[in-house]
Amino acid sequence: MVSIDEQIKIIAKGADEIINPDELRGKLMRAQKKGVPLTVKLGLDPTAPDIHLGHTVVLRKIKQFQDLGHNAVIIIGDFTGMIGDPTGRSKTRKQLTREEVVKNAKTYEKQIFKILDKEKTEVRFNSEWLSKLNFGDVIRLASKCTVARMLERDDFKNRFQEHESIGVHEFFIL
Repeated sequence: MVSIDEQIKIIAKGADEIINPDELRGKLMRAQKKGVPLTVKLGLDPTAPDIHLGHTVVLRKIKQFQDLGHNAVIIIGDFTGMIGDPTGRSKTRKQLTREEVVKNAKTYEKQIFKILDKEKTEVRFNSEWLSKLNFGDVIRLASKCTVARMLERDDFKNRFQEHESIGVHEFFIL
C-alpha cells in the first residue's frame, strides 16, 4: 500500500494548491485505517456532446486517486441540464430536452472512460434525487440560502452589476 505521504505527493503533483492539506491527510489516514477507499466525485453537466480539455485535467487527477486505490463517482447533471444550470456561467444556459441530455451523457461516458478506470468508477445522474423533490422540498431547500449570499458569487455578481438577467430558477439549482 502507498504511504499517506506518497499519496499526498502524487495528488499534489500538477495541482496549484490543495485547499486544506491537513483535511486531505486526515481523510487518507482514516481511509487507510478502516481499509475503505476514498470516494472522489465530479459533476458534469452534459450541455454539449463532448467534454472539453478542461475536463481532462480534473479527470486525470481523479485517475491518480483511482491508481492509489480510491473510487470515483461521476455525477451527470441530466436534471440540471434540462432546466438550464447557470453554475459558473456569465448567462443563463439553454434548457436542453431529455433527448439532448441523454445523447450528450452517452458521449461523455465514452470519453471519460478513455481516462478513468471503468471498474473503479460509478456514474450517477442527478435526476435520481432532484426529480423526486416536490415544491415543499424546493422551498425548504431555498430557505437555506439568501439572495445576498448568492450575489456574492462572481458569476451572479457580475451579471447583476452588468444588468444581465438572472432567472429565479438559477438560484434553485446550485
